[in-house]
Amino acid sequence: MNPMNTCPDSGERGRRSRWLTAGPTITIAALAQIAIVAVLFAAPPFTPNATQPTINFALNHAYANPGNCQSCHGGYDATNDVEPFDLWSGTMMGNSNRDPIFWAALDVANNDVPGSGEFCLRCHAPKAWLEGRASAGDDMGTPTVGDADGCSLQGNIDEGMVGVANDFEGVTCALCHRMMENDSPPPGESNFYIENAEYWIDDEDCGAPGSGPCRRGPYDYGGADPQPPHEWAFSTYHQGSEMCATCHNVTNPLLNLIDENGNDTGILYPVERTYTEWTQSDYGSQSSGSFLTCQNCHMPDSTEDPVYACVFQTTNRTGDLPQHHFVGGNTWIPGILENQYGATIDNGTAFADTTARAQAMLESAALISVMAPTEIEPEGTLEVDVRVTNSLTGHKLPTGYTEGRRMWIHLEVVDALDTVVFESGAYDPVTAVLTKDSQVKIYETIRGTWNPTDDECVHTVNDVEQFHFVLANCILSDNRIPPLGFTGGTDIETQPVAYTYPETSPGSGVLVNYDDTTYTVPIPPGAATPLTVNATLRYQTSSKEYIEFLRDEAINNNFDDDCTPRSSSFTWPGALGVGDRSRGEYLYWLWDNIDKSTPVDMVDHSVQVVIDPTLFADGFESGNTSEWSSTTP
Repeated sequence: MNPMNTCPDSGERGRRSRWLTAGPTITIAALAQIAIVAVLFAAPPFTPNATQPTINFALNHAYANPGNCQSCHGGYDATNDVEPFDLWSGTMMGNSNRDPIFWAALDVANNDVPGSGEFCLRCHAPKAWLEGRASAGDDMGTPTVGDADGCSLQGNIDEGMVGVANDFEGVTCALCHRMMENDSPPPGESNFYIENAEYWIDDEDCGAPGSGPCRRGPYDYGGADPQPPHEWAFSTYHQGSEMCATCHNVTNPLLNLIDENGNDTGILYPVERTYTEWTQSDYGSQSSGSFLTCQNCHMPDSTEDPVYACVFQTTNRTGDLPQHHFVGGNTWIPGILENQYGATIDNGTAFADTTARAQAMLESAALISVMAPTEIEPEGTLEVDVRVTNSLTGHKLPTGYTEGRRMWIHLEVVDALDTVVFESGAYDPVTAVLTKDSQVKIYETIRGTWNPTDDECVHTVNDVEQFHFVLANCILSDNRIPPLGFTGGTDIETQPVAYTYPETSPGSGVLVNYDDTTYTVPIPPGAATPLTVNATLRYQTSSKEYIEFLRDEAINNNFDDDCTPRSSSFTWPGALGVGDRSRGEYLYWLWDNIDKSTPVDMVDHSVQVVIDPTLFADGFESGNTSEWSSTTP
């Protein structure tokens, strides 16, 4: 048993009989030797900058509990559905510490690099991290790695957000509205950071002694009457994307990026670069005319009139009320959370609302167009061009944590009798298998571990994809579609890898924000005219390969049973019994029984092509020069 994954109070809890059979044991130790040597000799903490654990994060206990915020910022405007608490409660930010994918991946990270789970918990469980229950080391740097597995968290994952303060509330009101630029940082530290959840937290009394910390936000009340019933401070930091960057730029603190030629770049490995991608787009440039912050898209201002930020309803905030939507492309996990914890968390329709908003955001993120000839000859070859445009996102499409996350084109050609004559990118919802045919276009990042023996970036071992993100130190490919005005084509942290996006004009340094794919479609005998060519852009939160990898890692490495605290009323689903499940196996059961992370259709486009048997009857247009007349010019 791995002692680094053992909870302090585990007792006899451990591995018991298994209800699943793992895939073949995968050994990557030889391939990752350099990476492992680098990380094993590194001492925690892995994120040493900004506010560190042992802070009295509960300085104002009422403020630390999101349920306390609900009393004023929730449940007062059911007509417009804009209440900050109500919107937040169903988001992935509000439930970042309930996500079963996160917990299964955390176990893999801790197994690969003992104690590295702290690196993840700082953002997913900030309250616990700040109070010292999710840290891989104490004040003296002595490893206490058991805490990095989340076994020391307080409260129960299935308990609600109202009335009970616990460590599973994720990114809370208290975290965001106490984040700040530090005007007087310690020597050697910055005023603010733009990666790795290295945030400064206000822990001083805002006004009179005992008043508690300021609630920082985008409003300056000045001498307005009435004043908020709590301490407040106007914060320009909360209006800028730099605040979002703290968790949406992630860098491996231990491993350098190895380039395509095996060279150590001397640059720490970029795990996620959503914020940087934004800075390199037109949306991140105030001189472009298209400038938009992260908040503009992910916290859109309400246009309802009148609309209010709190229960007192004294100041109409029409056009100036950032809605706490925080949605991206995750349409699967909110449904999982509703299924498992909805009855006890009791946040109404918040999970379903988040899913619907994520669906809408995906549908507005891209455009797709199909170009094909209007007529072709029978049994010929049809060439179809499909263009996918990253039309509205301020970052690559898709972006963020890329393991298991993907987008692809499903192209289908159907004749007049509804017979499918060609298909690329077919997906079976029963088996969750995406057919990777010879012409399929999948947009994704494939990461790997550099194998110095063979001079290659390795992602697949024994035909099994590997997702060891804390050991990854190279990028095998990255063909994700750039945003409008993207200037990161020569930035080794954000450039396409093993794929080319042309410049908008030679020498501009700006890459196009679209991708063209040409399909060659053989038309079979007997195909009935007309043909309908339909292209659909599909997005999936988690692939089957990723979910099975997390499960198999848990089984093959004998991970401990899930130590996540749950209430006595929680009922394990299906074949899972108490003491007979790891987090990876629990995740697999959820995936296998709840939608299998069904892909979302983002956008589609169709054209019709007529099969004309007379098209080349004279032989001239066909290119058959033997039929040309010797006298006709």
